[in-house]
Amino acid sequence: MALSFRQGEILDIARSEGRVVVEDLAERFSVTLQTIRRDLGELADAGLLDRVHGGAVVRPGVANTAWSERRGVNAEAKAAIAAACAALIPDNSSLILNIGTTTEAVAQALLGHRNLTVVTNNLNVANILAANESCEVMVAGGALRRADGGLIGELTTQFFEQFKVDRAVIGCSALDGDGDLLDFDLAEVRVARTILRQARQRLVVADASKLTRQAPVRLASLADLDGLVTDLPLPDPLARACEEWGTTIYLA
Repeated sequence: MALSFRQGEILDIARSEGRVVVEDLAERFSVTLQTIRRDLGELADAGLLDRVHGGAVVRPGVANTAWSERRGVNAEAKAAIAAACAALIPDNSSLILNIGTTTEAVAQALLGHRNLTVVTNNLNVANILAANESCEVMVAGGALRRADGGLIGELTTQFFEQFKVDRAVIGCSALDGDGDLLDFDLAEVRVARTILRQARQRLVVADASKLTRQAPVRLASLADLDGLVTDLPLPDPLARACEEWGTTIYLA
């Protein structure tokens, strides 16, 4: 299921306020009650919300925090991870950075690089790298997710299909013990999968707290990636699995 623009907005509201009410949403989006009930039903079927009388609530254990809160969480770890990731990216290369506060930290760490071509669906990344005059920045089209400046949807996916870059650097909301990268938004995951297909080298940046979080949508496995940049050693079983997969662990 790919979320519609309205469903993405509904999910953002639910995550921000904890609950949404059918009548309020119908008035907000100028649609019928039946349309909102159908949206909530589809979001519930996708495991993102739980239906309650008159509306829906965020499913326990899969709630995402607001972007402004996420940006300040583990800021030092994210900066260290970003610096370690930036050290893997040479001048005169091309890369894709996707949505996420850690990829935004990577963009900040790339301000001293020269002659980069950066393709992104993250308006915050684009604004950061606008300060690097030797960096060419290409921004995807698509539906704007106001909560975090991300662009998602079919138009975004089609945009990334036009590129073949040296590296993709993506973030994730959670990292499962079996090596699966997880996220909250199906539409965002679909874009991220396309990004990975369009890169010669695929890196994920994630601090150790992602191993303690849960999210309902599977993005990829560490087995599908070339490297993970993180701040603490992985649990032994996952570290051994990465070694078998040939996935390099870079410790910041």
